[in-house]
Amino acid sequence: MIVELRKIDALIVISLIIVAIFVLYSAGYIEIQEDEPVIPIITTPEEPEDTTDTPTPPTSPLIMGYMRSVTPEDEGKHFHKLRICREWWYYTAIFSEDSDLAGWTMHVSFNHMAWGDLFGTFKPDVLVVTLHGPNGEEYGGIINKERGLGLLKTPTLEADTPGVSVKYGKSWVEGLSPEWHLHVEDEDVDKDHTIIIDLDYFAPSDPMWTFGSRAFQKSKSTLASYSFMGCNITGTIEIDGDRYVVKGTGHHEHTWTPNAVVRGTVKEWDWSQIQFDNGWSIYYSNYKIRHKLVDNKENRFNPLGTVLLTTNGGQDFTILDGIETIIGKSENFEDKIFLHVKMPNTIDISAKPSLLQPLIKQFNIELDLEIKVANTYEKVWKIPTYLGMKLGRSQVTGKMSWVDGDNNAQEVELNGVATSWNMRALI
Repeated sequence: MIVELRKIDALIVISLIIVAIFVLYSAGYIEIQEDEPVIPIITTPEEPEDTTDTPTPPTSPLIMGYMRSVTPEDEGKHFHKLRICREWWYYTAIFSEDSDLAGWTMHVSFNHMAWGDLFGTFKPDVLVVTLHGPNGEEYGGIINKERGLGLLKTPTLEADTPGVSVKYGKSWVEGLSPEWHLHVEDEDVDKDHTIIIDLDYFAPSDPMWTFGSRAFQKSKSTLASYSFMGCNITGTIEIDGDRYVVKGTGHHEHTWTPNAVVRGTVKEWDWSQIQFDNGWSIYYSNYKIRHKLVDNKENRFNPLGTVLLTTNGGQDFTILDGIETIIGKSENFEDKIFLHVKMPNTIDISAKPSLLQPLIKQFNIELDLEIKVANTYEKVWKIPTYLGMKLGRSQVTGKMSWVDGDNNAQEVELNGVATSWNMRALI
């Protein structure tokens, strides 16, 4: 009897529980959740990161601080001094691919020349403004005007100090390291086109002195030159009323020379600012003093040559002063401007550290480049001046090799664009 009552009690309890659950569910107090289907997460395998970086060549050690520093007096004018006869301020640019003028190059130079440099013209103040595109586009040119000395004449090229403050007609550049503003209105530089340039230059790194007759107080040197490499450039360029927004990498150089360096001293000068696809930059300058009428053979050794390579916008340099060059290889590679004087269309450069650089020479650094003229403007002053200049855009290819600290051979292929400038004189 007791067992039967217990079974009845259990049935009653179960019934009450079922009824309670039904009531609570109907009232919304209990929700029965259906299991959501499990969606498998399909992941795409990640591409392995490219950890192959361009190797970095050894940099030159022991570059003294005074070789990397300029003062406001250094940046200002020097031609007002009795022993200084020649002074140039020049700015170049290679515009980047995200600019309206992608791949174009620019030269702007304010030149206070010595009286005899443009012999017979009596117009020694020079303004250079050129723009060259990758498809043969060319604008600008070179003009030279009277100095304008005397109480009743305003000087054509005016300059001040401290800092950069130079003016030529309506064109000017002003600033103090590390920033300058360049404004150009070409006026009669290009008689067929109207050019207006407004660019801001910023130098993220200190300059490098390439010449200087003093260890300190280089502003008092009579022969001096310094260069800012890897400048960041932003601004606008107008050509015949069309406005282009540009940015890129540039170069600023300032040079002055004494009366002792007469025109007959330097017969040839080649200069390039090179920007490579991998971000490296090279400054190349080479002076030759031989006389073409007397010595028509190619002298490969160049004691006045300079090659500065930087992989980080001018923070560090690899100095290569053991330089050999070959200017042209046949009549097909050179332009004859008068007598034996020719303008190069190619320059082959081989450079390495000299014996005076034992700490870096141990890495067996070798640089081989070919600078090939692509699109240039040429100005020739004939009788009685006999002087020619060619400047513009060049293509550069080559390679650099060395042995690293682990004795592993390294080699980097180089491809880039250059702003180039060549000068040749007959006498």
